[in-house]
This record gives sequence, C-alpha cells and structure tokens, in this order.
Amino acid sequence: MKVTATALRAHLYRLLDSVLETGEPIEIERHGRILRIVADAPRRRLEDLPRRDSLACSFDELVDTSFPYEAEDRS
Repeated sequence: MKVTATALRAHLYRLLDSVLETGEPIEIERHGRILRIVADAPRRRLEDLPRRDSLACSFDELVDTSFPYEAEDRS
C-alpha cells in the first residue's frame, strides 16, 4: 500500500494496525524516496530461552545407579 506522508500523519494508528493485521507493508514517498513500514515476524517465547546442546554432567551423575536392583520373579 502506498500513502503520502500527509496521509500517514492523518491516519497513523489505523495504518499501523493494518500492517500488523495483514502483514502488507506500507510505502511512504518522501522527497522522492521510498520509506517502508514492515511488521517483524512474531517471535516465539521459546526462542528467548537459553539453549544447551548437551548435558553439563555425565549420565551416572544424572541417574542414580548406586542402589541394588533385583528383578521380581513373576512366575
């Protein structure tokens, strides 16, 4: 959508809401140049969590294997 700077000033909030709802950018011509208002892709909240590619401990530290285990006889 193309608008003039005057139209942008007159309808700023309505045009910004339109960009957010439709994803269609707005182009504004100012002094012979084009400016664009574009919505960013929404971020997922999980992307902000720190990532770990591996465990910071060994398997033996993660799981207690020190207790004796005997299988039950089910016959």
